[in-house]
Formats: sequence, structure tokens, C-alpha cells
Amino acid sequence: MSDAYAPSTDTTEGRVFTVGGQDWDQFTDELNPDATERVVVNMGPQHPSTHGVLRLILELEGETVTEARCGIGYLHTGIEKNMEFRSWVQGVTFCTRMDYLSPFFNEATYCLGVERLLDIEDDIPEKAQVMRVLLMELNRISSHLVCIATGGMEIGALTVMTIGFRERELILDLFELITGLRMNHAFIRPGGVAQDLPPGALDEIRSFVALMRKRLPEYAALCNANPIFKARLEGVGHLDLEGCLALGISGPVLRSTGYAWDLRKTSPYCGYQDYDFDVITWDTADAYGRFRVRLAEMEESLRIVEQAATRLAGLEGAPVMVADKKIAWPSQLAIGADGMGNSLDHIRHIMGESMEALIHHFKLVTEGFRVPAGQAYVPVESPRGELGAHVVSNGGTRPYRVHFRDPSFTNLQATSVMSEGGAVADVIVAIASIDPVMGGVDR
Repeated sequence: MSDAYAPSTDTTEGRVFTVGGQDWDQFTDELNPDATERVVVNMGPQHPSTHGVLRLILELEGETVTEARCGIGYLHTGIEKNMEFRSWVQGVTFCTRMDYLSPFFNEATYCLGVERLLDIEDDIPEKAQVMRVLLMELNRISSHLVCIATGGMEIGALTVMTIGFRERELILDLFELITGLRMNHAFIRPGGVAQDLPPGALDEIRSFVALMRKRLPEYAALCNANPIFKARLEGVGHLDLEGCLALGISGPVLRSTGYAWDLRKTSPYCGYQDYDFDVITWDTADAYGRFRVRLAEMEESLRIVEQAATRLAGLEGAPVMVADKKIAWPSQLAIGADGMGNSLDHIRHIMGESMEALIHHFKLVTEGFRVPAGQAYVPVESPRGELGAHVVSNGGTRPYRVHFRDPSFTNLQATSVMSEGGAVADVIVAIASIDPVMGGVDR
């Protein structure tokens, strides 16, 4: 008797399997007779070419990558949780250590969120905003230099690595001159910046810009038309606009598809709308396009640095911290015989003239200011894409919750799409073109 709902048919193509009572593993092994030829390899977290402690789990068939997955969490530091147990100002010292190649951007997005909750965005002194822009753009150049230098080293272009770190050293010297530190600055604070520019800083900045204008063409001369360089990068790590939008990918990876998305233009902050610069795009959607975008972005950042330096020259002696003494910290810094600390004028005022000022100083240092209850998210355009801090306050002197949308974390989703189907050597190039920083991924 035939079954009307399941008529018998003859299989005319494909393989036929008769599934009886055997073990399921035995059946699946028959489905994939080539499985024995595939091998799973761990690349990282100690591998020198995975940009930090990134673990890649690669399934290989010969030299071809059939599956690629990221293993993260090897640099988890609990920064976001720690910020819930510190004052709003102290939070800056934590978040600056996340993406350690672009610390000023971490500080900026956090402080912009706090300032929005405090409703003091319009009260931030102009000089503080210009200094923030100056430092962020110098930081963008230094971050791109590390990306290009390490990416070059991984494919054998050692000269690119040596000159990349040569230029970055000059920028770190500027950071040390302005903030006192080469990295982990905690210089951008809620309400402004920690202190004014030191004497001679603008001259040093102008000298650096002039030098960089001579040296940036070296990278183009070494790489842009280099046949070996192009052979390793062109067509590698391809990810089109549709893929970027589906995965939420931003930064140079997105702009290499030809889409001019840059938060400095689309959603300006810190007065970026007043600066003249172009959003760089490319149209190849591959590792070579991302290299060209970063190289051209450094030139645009130099333009912004020049404009910021010109503005700062006309703001001599202007304040760099919000006028509200209930928020402004540090109060007044000065260099003394024993190093940097509160100025003698400030100490004289709180210790000898005003008991209220002393009480206020004590409360501000030990407890910190209160932030009205609410939540804010003010993203910035970091060297790797959209970086934002979701800042939540319950009305206290500490954050209730701070969560960072780090572009390195989001962009790493593209690893498998960029790598699968390519060679093992191309995985290194694809990862380098994403430019992940594991401090920002794991936090």
C-alpha cells in the first residue's frame, strides 16, 4: 500500500545514506570523509602577529582557512566594574588604560557623557575644547602609525616599522610635554582639562607638523605602489559596505568601502564642526584600502592640529576648566620646589582665608561631586571607529554603571568573514587591517 503523503522516489543525484540504529558520530563521519585532512590550529594568544593577546582558532585544510574564530578575554582588567567604586573624576584614570594606543579618546567620550549629565556642555571653556581636539588628533596620528608600523613588520616591511615608531616617539614626546606622561594621561577631565599648555608647547607642535609633512610621503613612497606590498594587501580581507553595516563595523574598515561615515562630521563634538578637514574614503573594501585611508587620515589630522595650534595662540591665559568650583578639579596646579601640586595661592586661600573653601576642597577631593540621575551616550570617532561611553548615574558621587562601546571589540566580528577561504598568511594581513587593540576589546 503506498503512502499518499510520502511517495517513494528514486534518488538520481547526490550520495545516499541509510540511517539505521548506528551511532550518530559514525553517520556524521561518513558525511564528511575529508574531516581527517582538516586540522585546528591556535594562533595566539602568544603569537607576535595577532596584535596583543588575541587568540585565533583556525580550522585549516592544507593552507586554506575553512573556519576562523576569535578567542578573547586574555587581557580582561575589570575597568568598567572598577569605575563603579571610584568618583566621577577618578574614573578617567581607569578608562584611559583601555585602548592604550588612543587614551585621549577613551577619556574624551567618558567626560563628554559626564558633562551631558551635569548639563555643562555649553560651559566648557573654548581653550579646553581646542586642547582636546589637538590632543585627540595627535593621538590619531600616533595610533595610525602603530597600525601601519606593526602591519608592515608582520609582512616583512621592516623599514615601515622602524620609521613608524620613529615618528610615534615624537608624538609621545609632545604628550609628555603637555600632560607629563607618555600614555595613560588622565588629562581630559569632566569640565575641561587638567592644566594649561606649558611654555613653548605650541612651538614644539608647529615644528612637529612641519617635520611630519616631510616624512609622511616616505610611507607613500615605500608602500603605495610597492608590488610586493600590494600583492600582500590587495583583495585580502575583503568586506563590502553591506557586510560592514550588518556587523556594526566603523572606522577605516567602513570608510574603505567608500562610505564617508565619520562622527566628527556626522555628529560633531568638541567643536569639530569649526575645523576644515576632509573625510577620507577608498573604494576597494580590502586591506590595501584601509592602509590608504589611514595614511591619508594622518595628513588630515595634521591640518586639524595646525588649526588648533593657531586658535590656541589667540587664547593665551584663557581658562581650561569650567568655572563652577563645585565641579572643577584639579583646582589650581603649579610647579613648586617639590614638584607639581596645588598652587601656593590656592593653599593660602583654603588654609588661611576661608574655612568654607577648605571644607569644599576636602569634600571635592575625598567624595567628589554629585551627578544628576540619568544616562548619556556621546560617541567619538576614535582611530578604530565609533567609541562611546554609556554613562549611568543614580544621583551619587560615583557612576552607577559605565559601559564602553569599543570599536576594536565590534570590528573583530569581521575576522571570520575576512579570513575564511583565504590562506593562513592572509589572516595576519586581515587582522592587521582591522587594527584591534586588546585592551579595548577585553576592558
